[in-house]
Amino acid sequence: MKKIIVPVDFSEHSEYALEAAANLAKKYDSELIVLHMLELSKAVLTAEENTINEEAVFYLKLAEQKFIDFLDRSYLEGIKVTPIVKHFKVWSEVNDVANKHQASLIVMGSHGASGVKEVLVGSNTEKVVRHADIPVLVIKHNPILLDFEIGVFASDFSEEAIAPYLNARKTFETLGAKMNLVYVNSPDGNFRSSPEIDKRISLFLKKADGDLDNLENVHVVSDYSVEKGILNFANTIGADLIAVATHGRKGLAHFFEGSISEDIANHSTLPVMTFKI
Repeated sequence: MKKIIVPVDFSEHSEYALEAAANLAKKYDSELIVLHMLELSKAVLTAEENTINEEAVFYLKLAEQKFIDFLDRSYLEGIKVTPIVKHFKVWSEVNDVANKHQASLIVMGSHGASGVKEVLVGSNTEKVVRHADIPVLVIKHNPILLDFEIGVFASDFSEEAIAPYLNARKTFETLGAKMNLVYVNSPDGNFRSSPEIDKRISLFLKKADGDLDNLENVHVVSDYSVEKGILNFANTIGADLIAVATHGRKGLAHFFEGSISEDIANHSTLPVMTFKI
């Protein structure tokens, strides 16, 4: 985990993400690439060339000044921090920056759910998740303690879940976290009998790992919905990280054979890490 990307908008939740990334950087001797995506207005983009340059320089200088204040944090001492201000048109460019710098992880802050509004739906955080080729860690609270010891990876144990499972297993090993796999049998998904589930899980592990050594870490739970099953299981075992898979541009939905909505990322009080299928 040599490089970690931290997209920021200088908000309180961006600072939560920055502190969480700093904790990881100290632990794994990583470089932090702190990225501010500067969105210039259409008026600026359609102005005459000289005006574009003048306004662009003004906003760039303003962002640079904000960076000086934003990065003045004691928890960043001893960490290599590279601030980047980039004018963007689409949020896939965060992934372009991650690829260019060969980053291993993106850490972002998010408000989570607020009343009836699901903030991740259509938000910048979800846009980054949808385009990211590397894992994205979503932080919603002040990371006073960020030691990942017990993690949950939710899976439907389908063939397309093998790649994110292997990626998540490697990441969990790097973080030093125990991986608990969970399958939720619920009325809102494709309800299966116990023999059907056992067979599905065994075939999955044999194909993914070549053996059944990890079978002891698989948990099958029943709940009213997949989301509730995952969150309740994570709470029961005292997990400090939940990992899910995403179909990229299709968003967090469509992973399970029914669907897994943004509710997991919105309603979880724990950090949530996404892995692209």
